[in-house]
Amino acid sequence: MRKLGLYIHIPFCLSRCNYCGFYSNAVGGENEAELFVKESEYAAGVASTLKRQSRIYAHDRIVDTIYFGGGTPSILPEKLTGRLMDVIRHEFRISDDCEITTEANPKTLTAGKLRFYKEIGINRLSIGLQSYDTDVLSTLGRAHSPHDFEESFMLARFAGFDNINCDIMFGVPGQSFESWIETVDRVIELDPEHVSFYSLQLEEGTPLYEAYRQDKLPLLSDKVDRRMYHAAVRRFRKAGYDHYEISNAAKPGFECRHNLKYWSFDEYLGVGTSASSFMNGIRFTEGTREEPHVNDFMDDAGEFVFTGLRKTCGISKKEFADRFGRGFWDVYKEVRPKLKKYFDHGFLIEEGDNLRLSEKGIDRSNKIMSYFV
Repeated sequence: MRKLGLYIHIPFCLSRCNYCGFYSNAVGGENEAELFVKESEYAAGVASTLKRQSRIYAHDRIVDTIYFGGGTPSILPEKLTGRLMDVIRHEFRISDDCEITTEANPKTLTAGKLRFYKEIGINRLSIGLQSYDTDVLSTLGRAHSPHDFEESFMLARFAGFDNINCDIMFGVPGQSFESWIETVDRVIELDPEHVSFYSLQLEEGTPLYEAYRQDKLPLLSDKVDRRMYHAAVRRFRKAGYDHYEISNAAKPGFECRHNLKYWSFDEYLGVGTSASSFMNGIRFTEGTREEPHVNDFMDDAGEFVFTGLRKTCGISKKEFADRFGRGFWDVYKEVRPKLKKYFDHGFLIEEGDNLRLSEKGIDRSNKIMSYFV
């Protein structure tokens, strides 16, 4: 059986964050009864799509990761989350060790909801903290406080969750280096199994982007951004975390198996408005007018390389040859001379079968990866 990752997009959230470019709907102020109708209709649509897609893909695949993303999946009523899990289990084969994750905003978690998640098989939480600095949270437009986060984290531990990710963000306008390090250190003290640490990206159409466009947003310099990044990497490593992907660190054995599919050229099926899929060499997005993209050879090869280089272990040239039937440097013989300066400066490292970025090479990852697109 081929392994499959299943992604379910839940677009509802309490309020739209100032930096968020994902498809989502802020529903925090809506009438509770009317909101439940809206959520029920959306969940019914997701269930219908799951049933339809299972008839195409389920016969020769086993689902070994499920990921509820958003938006804020934890805003969904327990009854609806349970229905979706029932449909998934009915329509797809699920591995015994399936990793089942839900993202959560601290403001939406309760002891009862967390117990319910455990009962229906959710075994991994990804909780959005972003920062311990309330000014940074305000800039980002987050609908929670540091206290809300710590309370939710402890409730999750009491409910029996032993695989928790914390999301934190650096490079935020007005954020000091000291504030960032305080967030990193306090997260380490909580001892989660996984930490995702992202540099703020300005997405078109967001309030932060508009402020930047109007010269009202004093961005941090690249030098400060990189200093924040490398300081965090050093601290996580010292605390026993493996920096296994550019923006992710985990205790051994707790790497996010679902996200690794994105970086390892594996198949994943996305369900829900705006959810993306990669199935049978075809990329498609639900609910858009974009035509499905059928990868050609160079598309496949390029995606294998530039997503694989996000992993700190890099890529295997043997695996490349096994997958694509051609040697790595045979395919990229014209690219190799252009990479010489990166090899010479230790940004890109080739050791036997392995090709990877060094830690200092990560700062130049976009440029290096662009040669393989």
